[in-house]
Amino acid sequence: MAQHDATDFLVRRDDLHRTSFVPATLPALTDGQVLLQIDAFAFTANNITYAVFGEMMRYWNFFPAPDGWGRVPVWGFADVVESRHPSIAVGERFYGYLPMATHLVVQPERASDGGFVDGSAHRRDLPAVYNQYVRASTDPGYDPAHEDAQMLLRPLFMTAFLIDDVLEEQHFHGARQIVLSSASSKTAIGLASLLHRREGRTYEVVGLTSPSNRDFVTGLGYYDRVLTYDAIDTLANDRPTVFVDMAGNGAVRDAVHRRCGDQLRYSCAVGGTHWSQVAPAPSDLPGPAPTFFFAPDRIQQRSADWGMAELSKRMGLAWQHLLGRLDHWMHVRRSSGHADVERIYLATLNGTVDPADGHVLSLGKP
Repeated sequence: MAQHDATDFLVRRDDLHRTSFVPATLPALTDGQVLLQIDAFAFTANNITYAVFGEMMRYWNFFPAPDGWGRVPVWGFADVVESRHPSIAVGERFYGYLPMATHLVVQPERASDGGFVDGSAHRRDLPAVYNQYVRASTDPGYDPAHEDAQMLLRPLFMTAFLIDDVLEEQHFHGARQIVLSSASSKTAIGLASLLHRREGRTYEVVGLTSPSNRDFVTGLGYYDRVLTYDAIDTLANDRPTVFVDMAGNGAVRDAVHRRCGDQLRYSCAVGGTHWSQVAPAPSDLPGPAPTFFFAPDRIQQRSADWGMAELSKRMGLAWQHLLGRLDHWMHVRRSSGHADVERIYLATLNGTVDPADGHVLSLGKP
């Protein structure tokens, strides 16, 4: 293997504020392996969710790290710099699930014109959707001019699309209002955009957010009503309600449940943007028990129902609609180097990132 200067960005699993940049030793490639050099990746509150639920959902298992440490998963682009696989050429560009690092060794299996699946032994029993790498040169949804948007929003929008699909299948539980917490998060924005533009809808889309983000959320135009967390007691409680919880904040969840009571028809737990306030639901929580939504399970279901090609087509059409309005509310901020990566990581962890900013990072050089 040629000489490559490799670096990993590590965080302590038991204290996400503790970080370290560690030189990495890359193993010599064996037959069938490929070395990817990570060019750029997005970093959003979704990545904090990966870390918060790293143990429970096995997110730490994708990219093993020294004991007690973790490599936070991200979505981004990487280029092949060495290959011992006959179907993967040096110089090819792939999109997929990556660690916060400069390099990744993969074991491509089921290689095709569209890409490959990483068949590394430690990933074989993990959700398949995270093991797929898409070849940029043949991806029908790829546009070099929109790489940043793809990294920042495509995986989040997939989750939003699937939640919208589940709610539609359930006839929205007869809801007259659908309430989204962490309304400024990119997953919530994607879901709100889908819910808002649905023809013939009989519900309002209500966003819950912090006072500092209220103007931003209101300006999106996707929410019919925006409330700050301290105003949950003004939420309408005389109509069937669905709650989609992106925040994971125990106090917010409890307040919504107690405000809506029997009118709450469905409570969907999605993320943990308020990661430090995540708490289990109390036994006396009014309304339905929160149901955890895990996107890979829904992908598997819809792939069986429709076929993967049809699922990709439907999501692609919805994605193009959102893509057309991105400049209205998102500003891409590119940063590189150790100091900037750590700064954006900690700012996102602490919830101080401007919701209008989309951060694309690269470890690059210190």
